[in-house]
Amino acid sequence: MARGKLRIYLGAAPGVGKTYAMLSEAHRRIERGTDCVVAFVEHHHRPRTEVMLHGLEQVPRKVITYREGTFTEMDVDAVLARRPQVALVDELAHTNIPGSRNAKRWQDVEELLAAGIDVVSTVNIQHLESLGDVVESITGVRQRETVPDEVVRRAAQIELVDMSPQALRRRMAHGNIYQPDKVDAALSNYFRPGNLTALRELALLWVADRVDAYLQEYRTEHRVSTIWGSRERIVVGLTGGPEGRTLIRRAARLAEKGAGGEVMAVYISRSDGLTSASPKELAVQRTLVEDLGGTFHHVVGDDIPVALLDFARGVNATQIVLGVSRRKGWQYVFGPGVGATVAVESGPDLDVHLITHDEAGKGRGLPVARGARLGRSRIIWGWLAGIAGPVLLTWLLGSVLPEVGLANDMLLFLTMTVAAALLGGLFPALASAVVGSLLLNWYFTPPVHTLTIADPANIVAIAIFVGVAVSVASVVDLAARRTHQAARLRAESEILSFLAGSVLRGDTSLEALLDRVRETFGMESAALLERAGDVAPWTCAGSVGPRPCATPEDADVDVPVGDHLSLALSGRVLPAEDRRVLAAFAAQAAVVLDRQRLRQEADRAKELAEGNRIRTALLAAVSHDLRTPLAGIKAAVTSLRSDDVEWTEADQAELLAAIEEGADRLDHLVGNLLDMSRLQTGTVTPLIRETDLDEVIPMALGGVPEDSVDLDIPETLPMVDVDRGLLERSVANVVENAVKYSPPGARVLVSASALADRVEVRVVDRGPGVPDEAKSRIFEPFQRYGDSPRGAGVGLGLAVARGFAEAIGGTLDAEDTPGGGLTMVLSLPRSGGGVRAGAEPGTSATAITHTWPAVDIGSMGPPDTAGTCT
Repeated sequence: MARGKLRIYLGAAPGVGKTYAMLSEAHRRIERGTDCVVAFVEHHHRPRTEVMLHGLEQVPRKVITYREGTFTEMDVDAVLARRPQVALVDELAHTNIPGSRNAKRWQDVEELLAAGIDVVSTVNIQHLESLGDVVESITGVRQRETVPDEVVRRAAQIELVDMSPQALRRRMAHGNIYQPDKVDAALSNYFRPGNLTALRELALLWVADRVDAYLQEYRTEHRVSTIWGSRERIVVGLTGGPEGRTLIRRAARLAEKGAGGEVMAVYISRSDGLTSASPKELAVQRTLVEDLGGTFHHVVGDDIPVALLDFARGVNATQIVLGVSRRKGWQYVFGPGVGATVAVESGPDLDVHLITHDEAGKGRGLPVARGARLGRSRIIWGWLAGIAGPVLLTWLLGSVLPEVGLANDMLLFLTMTVAAALLGGLFPALASAVVGSLLLNWYFTPPVHTLTIADPANIVAIAIFVGVAVSVASVVDLAARRTHQAARLRAESEILSFLAGSVLRGDTSLEALLDRVRETFGMESAALLERAGDVAPWTCAGSVGPRPCATPEDADVDVPVGDHLSLALSGRVLPAEDRRVLAAFAAQAAVVLDRQRLRQEADRAKELAEGNRIRTALLAAVSHDLRTPLAGIKAAVTSLRSDDVEWTEADQAELLAAIEEGADRLDHLVGNLLDMSRLQTGTVTPLIRETDLDEVIPMALGGVPEDSVDLDIPETLPMVDVDRGLLERSVANVVENAVKYSPPGARVLVSASALADRVEVRVVDRGPGVPDEAKSRIFEPFQRYGDSPRGAGVGLGLAVARGFAEAIGGTLDAEDTPGGGLTMVLSLPRSGGGVRAGAEPGTSATAITHTWPAVDIGSMGPPDTAGTCT
């Protein structure tokens, strides 16, 4: 019986439409005459999904009683007895109720597939077992129901049901996913825009990986060796020479001409470890190709053209970029060269570009072999084994083990030669062979105690011994050197890989890199020196360790990087073979220094641009928004002082009220301007301490009309670590803004809740709301959304509120209010001191919910802001 096929609709989050898409597919199959039934579909009371179930045959569910409750699960036996062509099974990762046929629903699906029934199912990306830790780090929620990745990967078809986070949140707000009483909690927790965006990226990357895997499997199954140009993949062959930069840039330009082009630079080294490449140049080229969006690969192969073509075909490349050979004309007698060989053997499906460069035809040096350093102690022990070992063995054979035979004597002396080669290398082994042959001749070859040999067969035996000893010594020495060299190259590659990766990710500072150099080579200090010109004095750009070098001449090791930069180390003199790794460190140190300075310049430029914008906006505000209340005060005062008109007491009271209102507006505007200036100059110094929100939020509501705000704060809410004065000012600005834009009669809701290690204060209004593209702009200084009147302020309230929130370690963001309006979410760091005062652990979480009247804070003095602003 043929196994059934599995088709999966994969989504990034609940509500994207997986079940709807699965039911639509069922209707299409039924229209084509396919026997299709619903084995288990959960519509979650979503009207549109529930409508899609009409017209589909549903297999009755199995009723299970568990812990005095009644539950329904898919009846596997009933589906097997019905034996349809296709069965719809929703929620593949679902955990069945104890007492079911299997523990997990995907195990039920495996039974249906084994019975030859095709299955269409759904699953969310967060339910894949391998992504559990990643999803928990993003959402803060650990998924208990998971499905093994292999089960999903074995599916014959995987279709991604995609939806943007904004569209999904709109569906949620409209009540199309959850019941209305659960919408607010879902939007403020799991369905945050950041969470949805990260989950969507996970889903897209996972499906993209499966597409590549499908393509590779198809090519392997059908033995497709030709290149499929689904997109341009350009392989750049590097030799470690200076022409590599030209080749990389040319390949990048070729990749830009086609959509989705990819550049892969590959350097092929011989398996014997011998190379003429410059490590410093390779490090620079690695940085260049990764800065241009490509990848760098290191491949080992003795036949360079074959290795290059194998790599290109393995990655499904469409083009190869090579440089014109650097060999001189007479050197072509040894062969056509790598470029010509690759061009001939590439075939019609792989284009080869030969790029001219300045180094073409100038010749190239031969590779230089570098021996292994065995160390002083090993060399001493090797000479002892090579000289004293045969002498000691002769004494033992003459006194302790007499007459074991000439053949055995030769094997024992050969053993000493091998030991000398393992310990001290080739020369102690050769000395051991010479000494051993003389001792064999003198003591064990008749006639003894003479250098003459009576039997010609013994002459041959001694000659064979010398030849074998020398050969074995050479092979053992070469193997030991190659082993040491391989270990060294492996260590170098690990160091360079870590170095390149950390620097390219931008998570290494110059001091950290220099400290890594000092630790790697066991030096006392390391310094990166620079100077402005050839005759300018050296200055230290960065250093670690005691007594760093002031000039390259003072250093034990000096590695120049360009004309005016040098890496200087003190402590000991390094051997030549260590300098190639050190050169890579020096090149990366220069890259880190340039990156730090570019970042500093960008920050300064950003500060200057922001300062210019602030000054321009401030001039506009002073010219209009500050003059408007001044004009009203001036007019009212002039009217009161006029002798031409006799004002009634009511008129005088109205004019005085106008003066007071204008003065209040001026005070508010000037206060915001001063707060913004403190934030811009960095003179806000928070005084952080444990605080109950119910001690601060009521104080912040004094500036709003009476009966305009509803307050909802749970009694078990944890305390927060904040500056009380800054928090009060931040909440006051947000609430005043919400009240200003709320429609008449609509109250603003101020609520608080705990979430992981944070406490959130949410200010909810029912005003016109703000589009997604403007949500970040409303927090910028002197920005007002829409056609708000000029007299509404200079647009600093929310900017000051966010600035104060960030100063105390919090965040302030804007979200849509379900049903219309804007919700400001103020997230504050939770205190480690436990729950609020007066709330005992274990008590029920009842809430304080009441309408907060206006509070006259004018008689209460300024807020507690001691130490807040300087």
